[in-house]
Amino acid sequence: MIAHSSIPVAILVRVSTSAQETDRQVSELNSFAEAKGYEVVETCKEEISGAASEEDRVGLHRVEELARSGAIKKVLVHEVSRLARKNSVAHAFVETLEDFGVSLYWHQQGIETLLPNGKRNPAAAIMFALLAEMARAERETLSERIRSGLEEAKRKGKKLGRPRGSKLPQHQFLRKHGDVARRLREGQSIRNTAKITGKGISTVQRVKARISSQMIES
Repeated sequence: MIAHSSIPVAILVRVSTSAQETDRQVSELNSFAEAKGYEVVETCKEEISGAASEEDRVGLHRVEELARSGAIKKVLVHEVSRLARKNSVAHAFVETLEDFGVSLYWHQQGIETLLPNGKRNPAAAIMFALLAEMARAERETLSERIRSGLEEAKRKGKKLGRPRGSKLPQHQFLRKHGDVARRLREGQSIRNTAKITGKGISTVQRVKARISSQMIES
C-alpha cells in the first residue's frame, strides 16, 4: 500500500490587542486541520490592527515565505477580516499565495480560493471580495459611530479622556476586569453585568468604553 503524505498547511491568526485571545481561532483551525488530515507546519500569530499597512504585517510576510519556499500548500484563517481590514492588503496577500499555488481557506464560510485542480475558485473569489469589503466597511462604520458619540458627549459637556482611577494600560485594565468584558461581549446590559459580576456600574461603563475603543483597531 502506498502511503499518502498529508497536505502541509499554515495557520494564520490575528488580534488587534493583547487583551484579545487567539486561542479560539487556533483551536478551531487545528481541529479542522486534524479532521482533514492536514499537517500544520506553522502557526503564525499577529497582534496588530487590521488596518495596518502591508509592510507592518509580519504574520502575512511569514506565511508568504512559507508559500514561496514550497513548505505549505494551504493557509487556514478563521475569517476574512482576520487577514486585514484593508482591501489592498487582503487582495495582494491572496494573489501572492496563488502565484505559488497555495490556497487560502477561511473557516467561517468553509471555502477556499483554489479548486483541487489548482485553478482559481470563481465562487470563492466573488465571496472573498465581498467579505473583504464588508470588513473594511464595518471598521469604517464603527469608527464613525464612536467619533459621533464622542462629539455628542463633548456637546453635552461630558468629560472625556481616561476615566478617573483607571490608569492601567488598556490590555491590563481589560484583563483585570475580564469577567465584566466577557459578559458585555455576550450581549449583557451594563446593569445586568454589574449584578452578575458584583462590580460597580461605573466600572462596567469604563470596561465597555475600553472595549468600544479596542474594536476600532480590530
